[in-house]
Amino acid sequence: TRADPDAAVGSRNRERWLALGAMQFDYLLGHGLRPEHRMLEIGCGNLRGGWRFIRHLEPGHYYGIDISPDILFAAQDTVVEMSLQKRLPNLTPVRDLTLRFLPDAHFDVVHAHSVFSHSPLPVIEECLTHVGRVLAPDGWFDFTFDRTEGEEHHVLREDFYYRVETLVTLAEKHGLRARFMDDWEELPHGQSKIRVTHGEASR
Repeated sequence: TRADPDAAVGSRNRERWLALGAMQFDYLLGHGLRPEHRMLEIGCGNLRGGWRFIRHLEPGHYYGIDISPDILFAAQDTVVEMSLQKRLPNLTPVRDLTLRFLPDAHFDVVHAHSVFSHSPLPVIEECLTHVGRVLAPDGWFDFTFDRTEGEEHHVLREDFYYRVETLVTLAEKHGLRARFMDDWEELPHGQSKIRVTHGEASR
């Protein structure tokens, strides 16, 4: 992370970093993200997509969390680089995904890009256990993951591959509704996306 924050979040160069961030932003913008929304980004990294969200949202409406303090230092550098200080983004290190320090029903949008693709199932379940509490009644949670149609597996406990039905069922176990986002598959990114909402609510 200290040597190359862009590489630490999976971007081989600055051009790819910018392109992937734009893809994330454009997709959410086309799927209902509005300036007045309050957004929580899980695994915000060095703000590959986050700086665009910060610029779009009203001041103080972006909250980024990450397990790596070093990547959050790099996120601060991105805030400076993009002249976003007056947007007052919140950047907070976390030890887990219980989200216990965040308020109930506060966030309209929760976003996790390239987080669950590196997470064992207990970590994903921890997030799904608690995210509903912080999600506004009509809010949604978008996350990407590495999809497999065959046997679920991992590569060196770094890259984890899941079936859609596994994650949908896990969300439903915790009172959430999950649906596979087919149109995300059309974009030039190797991961898949699921959107989670409260109960029967949908967008």
